[in-house]
Amino acid sequence: MEFPSWVFTLFSSISLCFLLLPIQGGLQTHKGNSHSLPLSQISLPPSPSPEASAPSHDPTPVFSVLSFGAVGDGVTDDTQAFKSAWDTACQSESVTLLVPDSYSFMVQSTIFTGPCKSSLVFQIEGILMPPDGPKSWPKSNSKRQWLVFYRVNGMAMQGGGLIDGRGEKWWNLPCKPHKGPNGTTLPGPCDSPVAIRFFMSSNLTVQGLKIKNSPQFHFSIGSLGVRNSRACVSNITVTDSVIRQSDNGVRIKTFQGGSGSVSMVTFNNIHMDNVRNPIIIDQYYCLTKSCTNQTTAVHISDITYANVKGTYNIKSPPLHLACSDTVPCTNLTFSDIELLPADQGRILSDPFCWNAYGEISMLTIPPVYCLSEGIPDTIPPIDGDQC
Repeated sequence: MEFPSWVFTLFSSISLCFLLLPIQGGLQTHKGNSHSLPLSQISLPPSPSPEASAPSHDPTPVFSVLSFGAVGDGVTDDTQAFKSAWDTACQSESVTLLVPDSYSFMVQSTIFTGPCKSSLVFQIEGILMPPDGPKSWPKSNSKRQWLVFYRVNGMAMQGGGLIDGRGEKWWNLPCKPHKGPNGTTLPGPCDSPVAIRFFMSSNLTVQGLKIKNSPQFHFSIGSLGVRNSRACVSNITVTDSVIRQSDNGVRIKTFQGGSGSVSMVTFNNIHMDNVRNPIIIDQYYCLTKSCTNQTTAVHISDITYANVKGTYNIKSPPLHLACSDTVPCTNLTFSDIELLPADQGRILSDPFCWNAYGEISMLTIPPVYCLSEGIPDTIPPIDGDQC
């Protein structure tokens, strides 16, 4: 799977999901300024840097992970080398951290911590992979995340390399409770890691990488508003991408009871190939069966879907816009949408809308008749300005 460029600016929280493993962003809350991350290996303060491996004529220093002890044979644990390379690059001016071609690097769950001295380039030309399945995942590491970028402002992750999620052994696990030894019942171990999480980061660009092993590859902003927290997400563009055989396409998801806003988001030139939920807004996201209705929600506004085409799995509608009962979605814009059933000969499924307001600026297939025009008659006070 390949997407030539996704470009986005992050303020607080975004999750872009792919691989075994989604890409995800973290929550920002302002209550007590308390931020916590699951246990992973956190990069330490930097040590003195080795000499840059860039040619002398190149004004931009290049730090190769090989210079910090990485082996790149796909078996050796190269985590410490990556952390050391990151710490050095992060404290340097305008550098490139290089994952070189012709090598395969196995890296455990790691948090790359900022803020950095200046913007940097994370250049991936080789293969980057996690431990091979849950049995190889160290018990001391979080199984909810793989690579986390925390408080990073101004980073370009790019290159012609490959991120191999090694997802087969995770996705073959039974999600539902199942029989264990001696008649016992075992819970379904479906807690597979998030691949790449951008947590409280901004001004990021991700482009040109190839993604392998991604049955649930999708772009997801969220989950937002968990435990009544505030989310502040704006100025995101996802463009020129292909999503195949996935449960979701482009998604915004929030818990009930949150606050803040998601605004100025554009999904442009996205091709869907047999995707179950190509376009989805879910403001009723819940991890249990007992979530109660609440009167506050993250406000979703100024979201643009343009040139989104392809096929969808008929198990779900092509568009699912489930907005909050009390805080409607506003200024949703749809232009040049063409989503057809993957099973030829099937009739078009109707989109689903709930409390969703916006406009159709160009003919869509299927028609989104359920979208309410204009703005709602009443909108409760929204604290998005406090973001």
